[in-house]
Amino acid sequence: MNMSFIVLGLIVLLAVALAVLYNLLVQKRQMTHNGWADIDVQLKRRADLIPQLVTTVKGYAAHERQLFEDVIAKRNAALAAGDDPAARGEAESALSAPVRRMIAVAEDYPDLKASGNFLELQKELADTEDKIEMARRFYNGAVRELNTLIESFPVNIAAAPLGFSKRDYFEIETADRAVPSVGLGA
Repeated sequence: MNMSFIVLGLIVLLAVALAVLYNLLVQKRQMTHNGWADIDVQLKRRADLIPQLVTTVKGYAAHERQLFEDVIAKRNAALAAGDDPAARGEAESALSAPVRRMIAVAEDYPDLKASGNFLELQKELADTEDKIEMARRFYNGAVRELNTLIESFPVNIAAAPLGFSKRDYFEIETADRAVPSVGLGA
């Protein structure tokens, strides 16, 4: 009788430990979902700003047709990349280069540089880039915590059978990020 209480106590202890581990994994997974949603909102905001920027620049630099087509094609590819952080990061990095070139083209047009609409769009794009960076840091921190937990003993034994797996980080190459400069001077 005494041995059955010990066995029952161990089973209850194991069940409680498994429930605590499961809840901790769910919490970390939810943080990654929340972080990804924040990134997605900012990337969509940037994607919404790009056609306005293209339209504004196009009015001044109509001969840059290939650049505008490239920006729109890369924007559409970024939107189509979906929720896979690796694919989305690659597509967003590819989009950043032509957007940066388009902003550089604007430097050749003093009237465009002085346009209030262009300056406002450029400022909003810079603000959005900052928000993307903050959201990316939050998401990658949440992914780091989840991945560390999943790889740690004893959670690593229970994580896969409970349906938890490691997540990919969201990476945008720093050199490829579109970080427009907001020049308020002439």
